[in-house]
Amino acid sequence: MSDALFEKKAEFISWCIELYASTNMLNGRDIANLFADKNVLDFLGEHYEILHTQGKSYILATIEDFIKTRAN
Repeated sequence: MSDALFEKKAEFISWCIELYASTNMLNGRDIANLFADKNVLDFLGEHYEILHTQGKSYILATIEDFIKTRAN
């Protein structure tokens, strides 16, 4: 993976953490820990090519669905 792609993925994942945190009125650290525990970070990195082209609502819904699926 190129450095540029790595940076873009890292920025996207960081943005997702902050978006999810602000939407759920939680802090970024708690969400980063949740995402790490539920493997959301890996999921976002693996599906970056598709997800980064989508809107906020779709991304949030996808993350929610992924977390719910991991909880079952």
